[in-house]
Amino acid sequence: MGEIILKTNGLTVDFKIKKNLFGKASRLSAVQNVDLEIRRGEIYGLVGESGCGKTTLANAILGFVPITSGSFEAFGHTVTASTKPREWKDVRRHMQTVFQDPYSSLNTRLAVWQIISEPLYIRGERNEKILRERAAALVEKVGLSLRDLDRYVFEFSGGQRQRIAIARALISGAELIICDEPTSALDVSVHSQICNLLLDLREEFGLTYLFISHNLSLIKHITDHMSVMYLGEVMESGKTEEIFGNPQTPYTEALMSAILEVDPKEKRERIILTGEARSPIDPPDICRFANRCPKACELCRNSPLPAPAQISEEHVARCHLIGGK
Repeated sequence: MGEIILKTNGLTVDFKIKKNLFGKASRLSAVQNVDLEIRRGEIYGLVGESGCGKTTLANAILGFVPITSGSFEAFGHTVTASTKPREWKDVRRHMQTVFQDPYSSLNTRLAVWQIISEPLYIRGERNEKILRERAAALVEKVGLSLRDLDRYVFEFSGGQRQRIAIARALISGAELIICDEPTSALDVSVHSQICNLLLDLREEFGLTYLFISHNLSLIKHITDHMSVMYLGEVMESGKTEEIFGNPQTPYTEALMSAILEVDPKEKRERIILTGEARSPIDPPDICRFANRCPKACELCRNSPLPAPAQISEEHVARCHLIGGK
């Protein structure tokens, strides 16, 4: 196994809600006590329903939102809520991100070569010849041509825009690329092209990906390890093939049952979740999935999630029912 390049330790992100008429402030719990490890060279998947905290967790790692408590270790640094901006920059330089919507994440006033080389410009490189050469060296690697360097974003399709965004993420030599739903805003016909491009670039540049998606079929086929999140908490983590082959929590089982399988032998019985997700504002200290769980017992409804249970060497899960299914 490769070295661990990112490790979160009880990472928590809360947002304060304005005080109500009676003067009491509320807390929106976006990410709660998350532990995960990402190793060099792997693709780590992060899955869950919309609003489960996947993107907020990534934004906390990137420094886009403040950490409330806990920490993460990356590239020789430990980052906490009190980490100074200069130390943040030392960590951040090793990471880049590819956003969900390439059009809204790219500056439409800049030519392609300027967009791709923008991270170098921000870090102090002002020589236009060097910036253009660096952009030209990458544009063909992402499936575009040198003729595209002087074109503008509105002239490209969604898939081509995402290729530009990927080139921009690579130009500064980042080792960890956080891909936040990189194919969900694109036409289905180009999903596989973008995924294959990311896989090829991983081999060529020795990249590591944190891949956020709600597309479980995609996660199943391209990731090495994964975590399943629900309302800010990690319910299950481990090798992707182990989690898909032997899901341990009712929530993971429900997600897996929704996957469309071509082979009827692999088809799972569909598990329909009823009820509304619990509010993340001032949540009670119990299992957050209990009100929707078809297997919930009194312990689930009155006790916090237990510590992770070791299912195998690389598979852990948090559920009161483990061992008593």
